[in-house]
Amino acid sequence: MIIREVIQEKEAKYLASYATLSKNSRGRERKEEECTLRTPFQRDRDRIIHSKAFRRLAYKTQVFIAPLGDHYRTRLTHTLEVAQIARTISRALFLNEDLTEAIALGHDLGHTPFGHVGEEALNNLYPGGFKHEEQSLRVVDFLEKKGKGLNLTYEVRDGILKHTRHDKRMLSRIDPEPITLEGWVIRFADRIAYVSHDLDDALRAGLIKDIPGEIKGIFSGSYGDRIGVMVEDVVNASYGKPLITMSEEIAHAIDLLREFLNSEVYNGPQIRKEREKAIRIIEDLYLFFKKRPHILEKMWDMGSESFAREGLERSILDFISGMTDRYALRLYEDLFLPRMWPLS
Repeated sequence: MIIREVIQEKEAKYLASYATLSKNSRGRERKEEECTLRTPFQRDRDRIIHSKAFRRLAYKTQVFIAPLGDHYRTRLTHTLEVAQIARTISRALFLNEDLTEAIALGHDLGHTPFGHVGEEALNNLYPGGFKHEEQSLRVVDFLEKKGKGLNLTYEVRDGILKHTRHDKRMLSRIDPEPITLEGWVIRFADRIAYVSHDLDDALRAGLIKDIPGEIKGIFSGSYGDRIGVMVEDVVNASYGKPLITMSEEIAHAIDLLREFLNSEVYNGPQIRKEREKAIRIIEDLYLFFKKRPHILEKMWDMGSESFAREGLERSILDFISGMTDRYALRLYEDLFLPRMWPLS
């Protein structure tokens, strides 16, 4: 008996007709022998969890740069919260939870040190621009396993690449759309997670005192209550339909909350001071390696291969974007700050 086939039979029997069945996956770029126990999407989830890039998420910024408080979110805890929210939605809608979880766990692997501040800095420095979702795909396709990549399925790779919306409106479909409903679930789960926990962290840090009155009625209650309102709305609006959506009322409230966080938290005076420092660190490191590629080549085990294949600036981009906050800070200190010499 092949357990994978039993699981796939259950998928075909119990999942919604518009769910993505693992047996119908478009496959991998490099063909592999199927696992006897796990479906292709389960294998993708496991490969992501065991990757170095996934472990580094524990020391990458969500909102607060290199936070000292134990209870502030990092990029890893954000990822886990997205996965939990997305699985809840997928289970309620009878979609493929394994595909949903794999996309969720891999969606931010390409995020920079210092969160969106680092992304902004690299986007301004690199001639071709920088988007973390594109870098996340690059991580799983190429950078992991020293250039071999993780060889994930097409559906997971598509969901990772298309998980972000760059438009303002929650329900708008301006950006390239995911090919699976599970990929759409991640789009909603990602935004639900970050507006919820970023608000929670900002309240804990004392950056804000309360939620604006116009949306407080919708998002009153605890952190869990706020998530519950949004998740339930997505499920109710999407149930029995071949699309993922939510009500106009909740979508508008999320947009208002995001605008509030942008003005009062992400671009607030206390965070702005740290933003400027983080941007300076990224800029200095980038320009340092651009002038001294031989140092990067020695520091990075993929240096020589990457220079030959990708060129200098793309290699610098890959190296810096993979750093954790603490590694970037330590490297900056080593490269730019004088050392204290002990006197006898």
